[in-house]
Amino acid sequence: MENHTYTFFILTFSTHEENKPFLSFFFILIYLIGVFANSITVIVVYRDPHLHTPMYLFLCNLSIVDVCYITSTVPKLVHMLLSGDYTISFSQCFTQMYFYSHVATTEDLLLFVMAYDRYVAICKPLHYHYMMSKKNCITFLVIIWVIGFLNSLSGILIASKVTLCYSNRVAQFYCDFKAFTQIFCPIVGLQHLTLMEAIVFGLAPFLCSIISYAKVVIVILRIKSIDGRKKAFSTCSSHLIVLTMFYGSWTSEYLAPPLKDPQVFETTFSILYLIITPMINPIIYSVRNEDVKRAILKLLGCKVTATQRQSVRVEG
Repeated sequence: MENHTYTFFILTFSTHEENKPFLSFFFILIYLIGVFANSITVIVVYRDPHLHTPMYLFLCNLSIVDVCYITSTVPKLVHMLLSGDYTISFSQCFTQMYFYSHVATTEDLLLFVMAYDRYVAICKPLHYHYMMSKKNCITFLVIIWVIGFLNSLSGILIASKVTLCYSNRVAQFYCDFKAFTQIFCPIVGLQHLTLMEAIVFGLAPFLCSIISYAKVVIVILRIKSIDGRKKAFSTCSSHLIVLTMFYGSWTSEYLAPPLKDPQVFETTFSILYLIITPMINPIIYSVRNEDVKRAILKLLGCKVTATQRQSVRVEG
């Protein structure tokens, strides 16, 4: 694709024209809720000193990633639905692909680090403050964001140099690298490279997170106190739900076997993990986490009762 004035045609949704304003309103609403909810999470964590811990530092970064997720795709999607113009320029397409790939890789690794944080807190509580010190946490985050940057940059450089052989029609509602592999000229190893990336930056962190939580569950089940078990589970439940939603929809799209008509299947799961999940993540953490609820009430000027002041976190 040496000609950078090349344009692509995005295949969004097979729907009647009269339904597109409704779809646009639906995506605008989700976008606004997602940005608002994640922004509130960042503000709450920043303003409440009680939340200045590794777990909430990672949660704050997750909210930033989620805002980037939906911002990289939803505004352009709404513009296409409202204007009826489904073309996207070379620079716009690969800029979108870069930011999407960057935050996707970052979120994959961040979810694993959050699982590791809970593993250390519950399984190695005496070493928690050493292993998850402020310096170590910042180092983890820097490494995560740098890996996301390098992985995305390398993928974009490869994709931008490949020639199109079949068409300029992208079978997704955004510029997705996997969708582009279907219109690239056959290159030995390209699809294997895509699958390898999905395994290294997607499946591998997920499996590591599952192993961490398996060890956490074993330790929790050994706690004799029922209240102790409930408190330990409460520190993990929100993240487990987020982990399941994100990887469940992600693996359904990227690791599903070939289908005769995969567009509807892939688009549905893309919407789930790319738009719906980033919107729901802060809501899940707010509803299921007493510390976050207490901080939100405090931010809103509501009176916090003695019961609400009790923290249910298990910190080392």
